[in-house]
Amino acid sequence: MGRRIASQVHHQVSRLMRGGLIKQEPIWYQPVLNFPPLPLPPRAPPARSAYDKRPLAPGGKPRRQKVQPQPIYYLEDDIRRQFFSDHPFEAFRPTTLVEKGDVELREPDGMEWTRLRQRGRNPTVEDAIQFTLNLHHTQRLPLSDAYAFAVAQFRALRSEHHITTTIAAMEADELGGSFIRGEIEHAFEKEKRAIATWEELEDMDQSELIARKKWKMVAEPHAGETQWSRGAEYVRLWRTNNRVDYSPAMTGPVQSSAVDEDEDEEDIADADEEDIEVPEEEDPQEELNLLTSQELEARVQRMLDLSEARRSN
Repeated sequence: MGRRIASQVHHQVSRLMRGGLIKQEPIWYQPVLNFPPLPLPPRAPPARSAYDKRPLAPGGKPRRQKVQPQPIYYLEDDIRRQFFSDHPFEAFRPTTLVEKGDVELREPDGMEWTRLRQRGRNPTVEDAIQFTLNLHHTQRLPLSDAYAFAVAQFRALRSEHHITTTIAAMEADELGGSFIRGEIEHAFEKEKRAIATWEELEDMDQSELIARKKWKMVAEPHAGETQWSRGAEYVRLWRTNNRVDYSPAMTGPVQSSAVDEDEDEEDIADADEEDIEVPEEEDPQEELNLLTSQELEARVQRMLDLSEARRSN
């Protein structure tokens, strides 16, 4: 006896007893039958029916089952694949998966289902596939003949439905009927308006687009040397004892207005009455053409002191 799994020992003993190799029933046989062991280990493939298995070729031998999961095969998948290959635009037709969930209808099936029209005047793709499968199983037609017969009826019903709805819409339009736009048409209109804005943006002037952009600083190009001199000029002036003055320079003497001259005269008159020494006004012609920042600051402070003395009196 070959190697057996522990859960199959009672099966082997039963076969040996029927063959007469074991004359007396073992003591443990009945308890094991009353309380059978656990099912087969997970690695052992379970028994499968021929419903979801690919049929064997004529004259073929069944293959040994592997440990890996076996592929699940349904004949409807082949029919559905061929149908959408012949009618690719049917995949874009909207459908409802719960269309028949609330209404219980007695639909013909088996030998009673001989025409596709029995399921409705506007059949779906699944109706055509199930009709093909029904003809193949119940009417014993070859699969190719059943498919051709079902597709011919499907196309005839689709054409009839299209012509009927087109003529009905033309009659309603002629009699003054109005059709309200649905959600799909409303979405198409919104999409068209959005695409129209793209064309308007392309037609806008370039200056308007620049004005709409967020402001950003644009650095002006340097007017001096384009390359860094590594401080060579500064070192040359330092070695020749030339001190560089970085203070802001004025290009000309400060010109005082007529109002300022009148105020200065009043300040001088007030200072004479109070015996305040007021320095004589310097001749503008004698001033230097260039004033340093320290000299300018001292002059401004002196004028502020005079103004403060006049206000205090």
